[in-house]
Amino acid sequence: MAQGSDGGPDGRSPRRRATPLPGPARSPGFLLELPKGREGWLLARRLRVLRRAFAVLTWTFAAMLVQAILLVFPGRSKIGFARLYWAVFVRLIGIRGGVIGDIASDPTGRRVVFVSNHSSWVDIPVLGGVLEACFVSKDDVAGWPLISTIARLGRTVFVSRSRTSTARERDVMRARLGHGDNLILFPEGTSSDGSRVLPFRSSFFAVAEARAGENSADLPLIQPVSVVYDRLGGLPAGRASRPVFAWYGDMDIASHFWRLTQHLGLRATVVLHAPMDPVRFADRKALSQAVWRVVADGASTLRQNRPARPLDVPANPESATVAGEPAFA
Repeated sequence: MAQGSDGGPDGRSPRRRATPLPGPARSPGFLLELPKGREGWLLARRLRVLRRAFAVLTWTFAAMLVQAILLVFPGRSKIGFARLYWAVFVRLIGIRGGVIGDIASDPTGRRVVFVSNHSSWVDIPVLGGVLEACFVSKDDVAGWPLISTIARLGRTVFVSRSRTSTARERDVMRARLGHGDNLILFPEGTSSDGSRVLPFRSSFFAVAEARAGENSADLPLIQPVSVVYDRLGGLPAGRASRPVFAWYGDMDIASHFWRLTQHLGLRATVVLHAPMDPVRFADRKALSQAVWRVVADGASTLRQNRPARPLDVPANPESATVAGEPAFA
């Protein structure tokens, strides 16, 4: 049989096999192989915590240097960077966030006090990454290593939360609002186990209570905020899952961070409810009850994994003076 000009027996090109490109030799010395079974699963979780802790510390120390420089200069760059810091922080610890509703704004320039429920230290980075505002914190945080430095760089307002200092601390918060800052309050006075919203302390609302001869337009708007951690492993989080997120009692942050950051598929949902004008309420007790009702109802809806929406001001603000039971779910 005559051979074609290309060398094939029938004039067609011969089939060629692809030659794999050379690559590095696979050697057990260059690969990290995790043990199989439960031992490997536990090791993978521990490595995840260490990676996240390293990333958080690296980002925090770099951000502290930047914020310290920004504090020297006028303008709002220090406020915007603080929000960026917390937004990145939340991502680094493995939490994805969802926001429902809009941040309150007023065409006349009135400042806003955001009032939120409080179940974990994680509330701070979650809300800090959404809102351009300064936190109001109990004064013993000012003595915590590293955390106190971060708080001061974020221009946190420290208060003692005692009845005898209510007027003085009201004036401190008013002064901060007068300089153009918004504030974030946790009026429960402590963190809860995440299954309910504790009653709000009316003393926290002194900042929005009109004094004799004061123009009501000088009072800040109050925006209720509900925060719930509603996903764990990408699935709806129920009552049994809340201890993963909740930080309360005598828990320490380090051990809680270790437990929390082992997990994947974490999500926090923030609901920004309709803002309230303090002048519509008879006194700060009526205001605190109305805000509590909105925050508690929003959080209860989220805990039940039902679609949440921003809630409006009660139709009859005076009815909010009657305290209700915290909503469990």
